[in-house]
Amino acid sequence: MVENTRAEERLSTPGDRSRFPHRPHITLSQESFGQFAELIARFMGSPTFILWMSVFVVVWISLNVLGGWKHWDPYPFILLNLAFSTQASYSAPLILLAQNRQEARDKLSLDDDRRVAAQSRADMDFLAREVASLRASVGEVATRDFVRSELRDQLEELLIELDHSRDPEESDQAQAKA
Repeated sequence: MVENTRAEERLSTPGDRSRFPHRPHITLSQESFGQFAELIARFMGSPTFILWMSVFVVVWISLNVLGGWKHWDPYPFILLNLAFSTQASYSAPLILLAQNRQEARDKLSLDDDRRVAAQSRADMDFLAREVASLRASVGEVATRDFVRSELRDQLEELLIELDHSRDPEESDQAQAKA
């Protein structure tokens, strides 16, 4: 009777409608998949990849042309072409994804560079206004050479007046000599 109740409970309880009882749920974050794509794109764009791929192709062709056993991929090398097509079908989207991620990073870097350049420009404009203000202020202040020349001119005029007040004839002669 216990077995009968369990069977009835299983039949009366709604369950998972999928044919496969427990499918594994694989989750990949965009960041980890993007990093994987960049790793693959970096490797496929390296001389190491080209070298190993060239070695693989030469060995494949050599074994299928020169080998004394049954050739698994005779002359038109259809299986090799299929392998290349499969590789290309997976590598192209990964490379495009890596390029899109690099483009996004470049855009962020460019935006940051523009922000820094705008701030630098604002700082330079401010400093230029401050320097112009200081130059205007310094232009209004008498310099040491200007004060010396003014004092020298005043001293010469005073000496001339002093000479005129002592002896007008001698001062006329002194002026004529100068």
